[in-house]
Amino acid sequence: MAYDLEEQEQLDTLKAFWKQYGNLISWALIVVLAAYAGYNFWNQHQRTQAAEASGLYDKLQKSLAEKDNTMVQRIAGDIESKYASSTYAQMSALAAAKGAFDANDLKTAKAQLQWAVDHGNDEYKSVAKLRLSGVLLDEKAFDEAMKLLGTEFLPQFAGAVADRKGDVLVAQNKLAEARKAYEAALAAMNEKNPGRQLVQLKLEAIGGTVPPAKAAAA
Repeated sequence: MAYDLEEQEQLDTLKAFWKQYGNLISWALIVVLAAYAGYNFWNQHQRTQAAEASGLYDKLQKSLAEKDNTMVQRIAGDIESKYASSTYAQMSALAAAKGAFDANDLKTAKAQLQWAVDHGNDEYKSVAKLRLSGVLLDEKAFDEAMKLLGTEFLPQFAGAVADRKGDVLVAQNKLAEARKAYEAALAAMNEKNPGRQLVQLKLEAIGGTVPPAKAAAA
């Protein structure tokens, strides 16, 4: 009998507890389950999106190799519109810009590079801005190129940016400023950087003197 009474008291306590907190517990459980389901759905969605974008990017690369610029631009547009947040979209914009440039379609090349500048991460933005400055140089849009080169770049691009500034200044026949830019490029480049030799040649071609190599660390 004592056991029955104890059991009844526990049951009453449980009923009272559930009456007071049951709805709260139920809603909390629903929220947790919904969040878990949403997390799984998002992960699956991301994997599906990445697979689809990867497949399109492979087709873009094939079209690029075949020099089919029309198809390259079409595929790049699909990737950028459907998978804008993926790395494939940034890669596609740079690849499409190259395809357009090789096809002498500078307007499209600039548009693709600008897309990468507007939507890419810091590394892709730096690459895109550097390449876009080269297109502007080809168009003799020197002021625009220098303005772009004066914007923010990741530190590892310092040498390439200074080198491009030198190219723009040479095109403007501002040789004294160009020499300083090439010297800055050499100062920023690692001694083993394969681009150093070209910068040195450009510097010497405009009457500059290549600074001595930095002494190796002891």
